Amino acid sequence: MRPARARSLPLALAATLAAALACAHPDPTPPVPTASPASARIERPWAEEILYFVLLDRFADGDPANDVAVDPKAKGAFHGGDLAGLTAHLDEIASLGVTAIWVNPLVDNIDGFVTGAGFPDWAYHGYWADDFTKLDPRFGTEEELRRFVDACHARGIRVLLDVVYNHPGYDSRYLRDPRFRGWTRNNTEGTCGDDDLTSCLAGLPDFKTELTPVADYLLDAQIGWAVRSGVDGFRLDTLKHVDHPFWQQHRARTRTEVREDFFLLGELWAGSPESLDPYFAADEMDAGFEFGFQGSAIGWLMGRGRTVAFDRYLASRHRVRPGYSLAHFLSSHDVPGGLHVLGGDREAFRLAAVLQFTTVGIPVVYYGEEVARAIGEWPDNRSDMPWGERDILPGAGLPRDEGMRAHYQRLTAIRRAHPALSRGGHEPISSEGDLLVFLRRGVSSLDAVGVAVNRGASAARARFPLPPEWRGREVEDLLAGEAIPVSGDAIDVEVPARRARVLAAR
Repeated sequence: MRPARARSLPLALAATLAAALACAHPDPTPPVPTASPASARIERPWAEEILYFVLLDRFADGDPANDVAVDPKAKGAFHGGDLAGLTAHLDEIASLGVTAIWVNPLVDNIDGFVTGAGFPDWAYHGYWADDFTKLDPRFGTEEELRRFVDACHARGIRVLLDVVYNHPGYDSRYLRDPRFRGWTRNNTEGTCGDDDLTSCLAGLPDFKTELTPVADYLLDAQIGWAVRSGVDGFRLDTLKHVDHPFWQQHRARTRTEVREDFFLLGELWAGSPESLDPYFAADEMDAGFEFGFQGSAIGWLMGRGRTVAFDRYLASRHRVRPGYSLAHFLSSHDVPGGLHVLGGDREAFRLAAVLQFTTVGIPVVYYGEEVARAIGEWPDNRSDMPWGERDILPGAGLPRDEGMRAHYQRLTAIRRAHPALSRGGHEPISSEGDLLVFLRRGVSSLDAVGVAVNRGASAARARFPLPPEWRGREVEDLLAGEAIPVSGDAIDVEVPARRARVLAAR
């Protein structure tokens, strides 16, 4: 998480909330891990996953009994979404065709709100922990977490749990409880540093993870959640604000205490293949977020820059250390959404999705993006899941674009059917004017996919040699379901204005 700005605590927290959640502060010792009995292992290369990110509080309210201080009309308040709601409506996600779900941190968060944003801002996102040893009752119970994971596994979907090692929440028990004295750098004591490892990100207390008791406590707590819940991996927050020895210890412990293939996806702010490589070289992570994709893809679709330069950028994304992956997004909880940046241009956003699903790396779909949710500037990038006419809170009545969802379903189906799109190389075909054409060649002798995207206002055409994988076979535009004529050893492709074609042999 990248908090939007520093915030300060109010003089008094909400009394009703504190009373309702008083039972959420047990002894700080992490419970002994006990493996979830029903967790099924899914055998599939992580490079082929399609990841769906859910901000739990904004998705679906399945248990009104845990709604405390809920106000769906307030942007900074809890809106009521929980594990029960996510599990009840899991098929909404499964039917999209995604293969993995990432859910925000679920540990117990601070009870009150902060006001530095100009309005009451609560910990609905899960990144302001107050107790790493308990789940937040506003999100659900440990049993509900296990049921959610098992329900995902029954559908062939993996689960990534978001965890934070860098910081607790504002004025959390880790500042107030004498048992944790000396564990953090913080503004109260004036001990914050001025570099990545010692600064207090957005004013949040900074854990001294270089101290053995601090590191052991945090690792025991978070790895305990992995063992007990059966999740398949972690999404790791604020990567560069924790040192490499900690991440190496973390990797060793997840492999020995959870399982060898436990997946680690790291958030390095402004991450790129180059800046992520030290974490890959030391085998601390399996994958990292590449922040440049959103700006590069959307910028090209808006007419910024030459097509040949964008093609070179896509090719550069393959320069990742073998065995490791990038993850790329069009929208997230920390940046304005792609559709918003495009000024609401849904035709252009459809093209952006084509580019996202046909380039190397793990595509990340931000909840509701597939139905054209309004993902604006912070905090509007954390709005409720639109459910249209379905009576599902908190987003009942919010409009949704089912045509956009059908487009995403087609893209997930295409990507899953063609491993070339996940693990194949990138071969430039044409980058003249507004038409981009490239070829992805796969791990089998029959798998090759051509991608043609036209950002321009008029139709464009390209002619290129027929790939060997397509010879003697009919060629089809997988997006439109149309046959593409083949002339001898060459293929002619006409792409209408602001449209794309994804080509493969039948």
